[in-house]
Amino acid sequence: MKGILNVVEYNKASLGVRLANNFLDLVILYIVNYLLSTISNLLYEVTSIEFFYFYSNGNMLWQILIGNFNYCLYYFLMENYLDGRTVAKYITGTKVISTDGTKPSTRQIIYRSLSRIVPFDGLSFLGENGWHDKWSETRVINLKNYQAEIQAKSEIEALGKKEIA
Repeated sequence: MKGILNVVEYNKASLGVRLANNFLDLVILYIVNYLLSTISNLLYEVTSIEFFYFYSNGNMLWQILIGNFNYCLYYFLMENYLDGRTVAKYITGTKVISTDGTKPSTRQIIYRSLSRIVPFDGLSFLGENGWHDKWSETRVINLKNYQAEIQAKSEIEALGKKEIA
């Protein structure tokens, strides 16, 4: 078990890759929010339902709430249903896994998604792990390197078992 923990920690994505993931996912989120606002405005014009007007033209507090809701929802849906990956993680070849090397549970993904809206979460990466990684007991790993190391360890263990038998 300790060996797999070392493999996870050793293959963590670099700070630069994490920053690229954040930037790319924010671009995607801005596009999604723009489309949702445009659709809301069109629906308001057609239906005159106040909610649709308020969605894209509400006060600052509403914009913060709806923005954080969309932010959490994006990360939860992507990481929970796309095997620990977002659009950016597909582009950069990274993936979210539990610290023990397994697929994160839905609870871990919920914790991870909600932790992102804590003020200054982004600055928490100046330490060893960011808060949303630490609090959810997850890590973002370089998938290609991680899989190669797991494969190599598996082959070495299989070789040792063959020689014993």
